[in-house]
Amino acid sequence: MKLFRFGKEGAEKTGVVLPSGKSIDVSAFGSDYNESFFQNDGVASLKEWLEKNEQNCPEVSSAERIGSCVARPSKIICVGLNYAKHAAESGADIPKEPILFFKSTTALCGPFDNVIIPRNSEKTDWEVELAVVIGKRALYVDEKNALDYVAGYCVHNDYSERAFQLERGGQWVKGKSCDSFAPLGPWLVTPDEVKDPHNLRLWLEVNGTRVQDSSTSDLIFNIPFLISYISQFMTLLPGDVITTGTPSGVGLGMKPQKYLVAGDHVKLGIEGLGKQEQTAVNAR
Repeated sequence: MKLFRFGKEGAEKTGVVLPSGKSIDVSAFGSDYNESFFQNDGVASLKEWLEKNEQNCPEVSSAERIGSCVARPSKIICVGLNYAKHAAESGADIPKEPILFFKSTTALCGPFDNVIIPRNSEKTDWEVELAVVIGKRALYVDEKNALDYVAGYCVHNDYSERAFQLERGGQWVKGKSCDSFAPLGPWLVTPDEVKDPHNLRLWLEVNGTRVQDSSTSDLIFNIPFLISYISQFMTLLPGDVITTGTPSGVGLGMKPQKYLVAGDHVKLGIEGLGKQEQTAVNAR
């Protein structure tokens, strides 16, 4: 299934993209795509509900705003330097263990919302990433069983303000958590529709120039390892997001470095998971 959320910010409704490509409003099902939905096997329940109610679900207009494909999770856990070439362009060694940091859940936004360049920003950067949404409570998970905990996959643009991240005390969360810095979606794609999450092409363009173009086959630490590893340190709750790192081609690694300014247009996508587009605007 492809799940999405649509409507005004803060008042999103739930939708499903049918195999025909038609997008329908399933808000009558009665649950947002949140912790409770995933905890209670909501995907299976929604499938069963659709068998009886699909014909009564209105079509969603293409003019509707698309929101984050999951409601605000308890946490967004990010993996740094998880592609070898990106580590190299950042001047860092390949990590021996995953580098973890958090992104504030208030950074979450829709895949076509504007990216807001923060006040006093000098170095707002882009990062296309594969995100994994957790489907059930996970603690001390064995790697061999880790994919059983996945509710689905989606596109994430891990926007980063590099001066805040690297030059303001060395705490990455400062440069990762600004409003609009976590567009997620357009869809949450369930695992049955993703043949191999470790062989997906991902790419990003700035003003029509492709700057990132890689494959998840180049991940240093794969998805089962990451889920198992992270679950050794914290409980993962249903709906939590793990975003798995970005390939090379970020502004930080360019010579000279390049960062976003108001009016820049960013477009990105992952094979089978959809596309995003954002326009950069200055904070008010």
